[in-house]
Amino acid sequence: MPEKRIAPVISSLEDFECKLPGYLNEKTKLALLLDYDGTLAAIADNPKNTFMNVDMEKLLNRLALHPQIFLSIISGRGLRDVQSRVGIKGITYAGNHGLEIESGNGTRHDYALPTELQKHYAPMVKELMDNVQKNGAWIEDKKVSLTYHYRDVPADISEEQKQLAIRIVEKHGFRANQAHEAIEAKPPVNWNKGEAALLILKDRFGDNWADQIKVIFAGDDN
Repeated sequence: MPEKRIAPVISSLEDFECKLPGYLNEKTKLALLLDYDGTLAAIADNPKNTFMNVDMEKLLNRLALHPQIFLSIISGRGLRDVQSRVGIKGITYAGNHGLEIESGNGTRHDYALPTELQKHYAPMVKELMDNVQKNGAWIEDKKVSLTYHYRDVPADISEEQKQLAIRIVEKHGFRANQAHEAIEAKPPVNWNKGEAALLILKDRFGDNWADQIKVIFAGDDN
């Protein structure tokens, strides 16, 4: 069996020229898994104002039509949100950090949260809204996870308000992860974008996907 070659981590555009030869060539079948925020679209002060530029839209549409490329978007945004922002039909999307997946043919895979955890979600949202959605802070409710944005909170009260949000999130059994001037409240389950990527590859290419296709993931997640 030929030795598997794994693409190295690439931290800049300049790295492509020296690190990818030997991993990719013009005949390579490629699975291209892309994050949205910070990868396809520049991060904005408010995530509602984050959009791809025209050149990126054109490039992404070309990639989606390429016969040698399987394209998938994997985002922390809600599934419908990222689908509407990318706007390409017939490709696979994963939203909510991989908790929601929809393939190009419409097949869904939703990670089943424990019932007890589901019961805590709505009360957590309400408590956050009642106590820390103020002074410029707001809550991005994604129905399975949420993001508490505090970018616009005055500096002298920002830390106190953020810490209160963290305590509320953790009190309800969710993980509080630091993001870009925000706190992400995620369910404490063994599932993330990486697990979602593996599921997407297995669903599309089978258990032996590594023998059939090369994979590149572009994003800012570890």
